[in-house]
Amino acid sequence: MAETIIKGGNFLFDSVHSEDVFTPEDMDGEQKLLSQVTDEFLQGEVEPRIKELEAGDEGLMVALFKKSAPLGLQGLDIPEEFGGMELKATSSLIVTEKTALGGPFGVASLDHTTFATLPILYFGTKEQKKKYLKALAEAVKIGAFALTEPNSGSDALNAGTTATLSEDGDYYLLNGEKQFISNSAYAGLFILFAKIDDRDFSAFIVDRDSEGLSLGEEEDKMGIKGTSTRSVLMQNVRVPCQNLLLGPGKGAQVAFSTLNLGRYKMAGLCLGNAKLALKDSIGYARNRLQFGRPIADFGLIREKIAEMAVRIFAAESMLYRTAGLIQEGLEGMDFSLDQPGPDQSARLQKYAMECSINKIYASEMLHYVTHEAVQIHGGYGYIKDYPVERYYRDARINLIYGGTNEINRLLIARLLFKKALSDGLSLTDDLVQALSEKRGLSAPSGSDGLGLEEMAFRVEKAKGATLQAVKAVYDAYPEDLEEQQEVGGMIANILIEIFAMESSLLRILKITEKRKGEGAEIPEAISGVIVSEGLMKVRQYFKSLFSNLFQGDELKDRLTALRILSEPLPADLIGLRRKIAEAMIKTGRYFIV
Repeated sequence: MAETIIKGGNFLFDSVHSEDVFTPEDMDGEQKLLSQVTDEFLQGEVEPRIKELEAGDEGLMVALFKKSAPLGLQGLDIPEEFGGMELKATSSLIVTEKTALGGPFGVASLDHTTFATLPILYFGTKEQKKKYLKALAEAVKIGAFALTEPNSGSDALNAGTTATLSEDGDYYLLNGEKQFISNSAYAGLFILFAKIDDRDFSAFIVDRDSEGLSLGEEEDKMGIKGTSTRSVLMQNVRVPCQNLLLGPGKGAQVAFSTLNLGRYKMAGLCLGNAKLALKDSIGYARNRLQFGRPIADFGLIREKIAEMAVRIFAAESMLYRTAGLIQEGLEGMDFSLDQPGPDQSARLQKYAMECSINKIYASEMLHYVTHEAVQIHGGYGYIKDYPVERYYRDARINLIYGGTNEINRLLIARLLFKKALSDGLSLTDDLVQALSEKRGLSAPSGSDGLGLEEMAFRVEKAKGATLQAVKAVYDAYPEDLEEQQEVGGMIANILIEIFAMESSLLRILKITEKRKGEGAEIPEAISGVIVSEGLMKVRQYFKSLFSNLFQGDELKDRLTALRILSEPLPADLIGLRRKIAEAMIKTGRYFIV
């Protein structure tokens, strides 16, 4: 990758080149072996027991954790000195994606390795790391993340749980209730958030056997039934002062940094599940005969399979690009420090925008893919004997936890405006003009189709139009941007589509460069669909946005300028999808090169 780190959100402000991104095709031999080892364990030990997990077989989840620990699957990001694998971000993501094969085990493992482990890894003292990380890596203790409360979900900082320092200054007394806490039944420790003196939002490591800590009953959930979800109740729970993470009043830093990284890891699990759903759908469609033919021969079934593959490709391209950025951003982080410095927190939050983009796109992609998987299976998709019934139920939660997709859309918009108003990037006419000149590309001449060059040109123009729109929004609502949620959501949708289009294009450029154009037909077809339809969506978002911001001749001028994005659009989308579906059906699974 290029030496210069592209900071979070900079994809909108700068031109990005294919050598700047990590793609699945960049996996080295060690990463492929890691993927294979993970796959073999899940196929042999976990997948055959998913029904037992869903039935609540007592002790099974803990037993599977302990079996997976010697392979390093519960210590992905933990340094070797604390008993972990010390994987790079891209390698850790590969394992997370693969754990989807384990159904509820994958969800429980994600909560353990990400939400419960990373707060201690990144914000713990050396003593806290020594005490807890090895136990987490070896699954001696399973971890849980306790943030949500009955009256504070998205509004996490409005917590009601309190922490009161003892008179001798040796411990805190915690009182309150946490709700919907994953892994709670078998958790050995909780990363738990409370307000010190009802004021300073703070993070604590709380051992399960602490006196006064108890659990509610298991929630009867729609999906992820094999996981434990309970309330955590605290009545004068005594927590030693040395179990305070980072310091009094630093809980938001711990919570939001963990959530940022957790969101893109969640997207990895969504990606893995989507690939499973597509594979099962292709297998069923090839074998299900109707009117004397496999339903895989029918155009509308093929259209579904193609669209599933297209959205998976986009999510995969975005996700591994983000993992590469995070990997560079965390390079050289010193885990031997007794207390992390402000630079460490800044690194962890640098790509918050991309993490939210990935979470939204991947969760909504999975929601679509599982919906179509059930549809392809017809009545059998509604029966529990077929895995797609579980995929469908389990997919729904991804749009809610880790911050609802609505909250993440507002976060994307807020981060964009913050970025544009800081770091020397002022929202002025001079800035917008400079950015427009920087993108002074001319449309490729003599093009009779959407080639890679023309697609790249139009995506660049979409970036420029977005910056113009950001300035227009700021000019229209300088005092109450936070209240313009519909506008913020629309800006976020535009950014998501641009990131999806650009990530897919950069990946296909890398593929064609490596393979000298040979064997790149399918990814090129997929990119054609992603960019063609992405530009149409972006143009529609702009039309709705500008209709709110402008009137009369100015509105007409703005809409006229948008034509470069998608008119004329000489892409045979039906033909491209037929080509994509043919390749997927022939291979029997999601397959690119």
